[in-house]
Amino acid sequence: MARLPVFDQDAAAALAARALGFLAADSERLGRFFALSGLDPADVRAAAADPGFLPSVLDYVLADETLLVAFAEQEGLPPDHVGVARLALGGAPTEHWA
Repeated sequence: MARLPVFDQDAAAALAARALGFLAADSERLGRFFALSGLDPADVRAAAADPGFLPSVLDYVLADETLLVAFAEQEGLPPDHVGVARLALGGAPTEHWA
C-alpha cells in the first residue's frame, strides 16, 4: 500500500486554490458551487479572506466523487491526496469523504 503524502498548510491551501480554479474554469461547475454554497460571484473575494473558505472548497470537491476524480486527474494526483490536503487545513470536514 502506498504511503499518503504529508501536506503542510501552505501546500494544502495551494491545492484548494487550484480546486477553486478548477471549478471556475467550467461555468456549470462554478454555478453549482455558488448555488450550493450560497455564495454570489461578487462575494468570492471577501469569502477567500475567511480561513474556512479554502477548506470548504475541498469539502465541496470531496463530496462529489465525479468532481473529485476529475480534479485529481487534472492535478495528476490520486483522489485520496485531496482528502489528505483537506485534513492539513484543520477543522472538521463538512462531509464524510473517507
